[in-house]
Amino acid sequence: MRVALFSDTYHPQVNGVARTLKRLTNHYEKRGIEYKVFVPDPQEKKGSYPNVHSFTSFPFFFYPECRTAIANPKTIEKQLKDFSPTLIHVTTPLTMGLYGVRGAKKMNLPLAASYHTHFDLYLNYYKMMWVNPLLWKYMKWFYSQADRIFVPSNETKLHLEKQGFTDLSIWGRGVDCQTYSPERRSSELRKKYNIDKKYILLYVGRLAPEKDLDTLEKTIQHLPQKLKDQVQWVIVGDGPMKNELMEKTKLEDVVFTGYVTGDELAEVYASSDLFVFPSASETFGNVVLEALASGLPAVVADKGGVTNIVDHDQTGRIAEAHQYPSFIHHIEEILQEDRLPDMKRKALQIAEEQSWDTIFDQLIVEFREIIFYRNQRQMFG
Repeated sequence: MRVALFSDTYHPQVNGVARTLKRLTNHYEKRGIEYKVFVPDPQEKKGSYPNVHSFTSFPFFFYPECRTAIANPKTIEKQLKDFSPTLIHVTTPLTMGLYGVRGAKKMNLPLAASYHTHFDLYLNYYKMMWVNPLLWKYMKWFYSQADRIFVPSNETKLHLEKQGFTDLSIWGRGVDCQTYSPERRSSELRKKYNIDKKYILLYVGRLAPEKDLDTLEKTIQHLPQKLKDQVQWVIVGDGPMKNELMEKTKLEDVVFTGYVTGDELAEVYASSDLFVFPSASETFGNVVLEALASGLPAVVADKGGVTNIVDHDQTGRIAEAHQYPSFIHHIEEILQEDRLPDMKRKALQIAEEQSWDTIFDQLIVEFREIIFYRNQRQMFG
């Protein structure tokens, strides 16, 4: 099997999709599967990467972490022919995804598509709901080209089925329990930011409207004073709302770290006590699983893929989406009833069952099925 992967985001960009795809290509290497990646030029060049074809790009206005590429389709066609893939995998419905669809049609190749982002839910946060009917029309056309569509959670599968999508299959997400582990806990975080509060409450993610930072801000501001005196907030990430959130919480105990990755991120997770993630627009929510693996129970919204990760009252709590009093209620109960040790133990058990190897191997099995069925159809009509 030789896979040509088309995406508008990839390593070294820092987002859930880019990190998942880099893990996938690492797994291909581990399993001896040849691959080529077709992506926009990253904004910041950090060395070249093997097997990667990149093209001139500019930020996608709606989601700057994704970059829109400009490429000569004939160049891509030649690169594809030279590689001779047995399957094309498109992961974003932007320009690189379109080049991938075109390549699959031109070469009559099996096409797998994966759905990673609820762009329709983002529209509400960007005051662009008028685009919704057009967006769904386009999304249905784009994904209808694929032999099979892979989604990260059952919640996302139901979301797309309501829109009339078919041929859906769940490709879940895993977590590296060696990287993310309670053993990474250290006093460095407290020393670095001069933290002396009893509890560290953590948020990790893009600082943008679709993460429902309004609910996070109000949760921080309206915690009861007795609890405020015991709590330090740590916000990890960057994005268009960073300055606004800093300004609105400047009178509270909040540390903004900016982007943090790798071992340093693992240490921040493990050195915190509770993960708070109000986003209601996630297709999965990798950061929530990373938190569980680090021994952090999570308080999340009751909408989106995060609901498939957190087991209410076992590995955390599921609060009402967009309702900061609900988030406060659950944070209070977990901390004041000393639920952390029990939830921490259960969070670790759940995370340890989510092996990336198992998840990626299952995806490869399904890719082989797609190739097999396509070949059967071509042979027998």
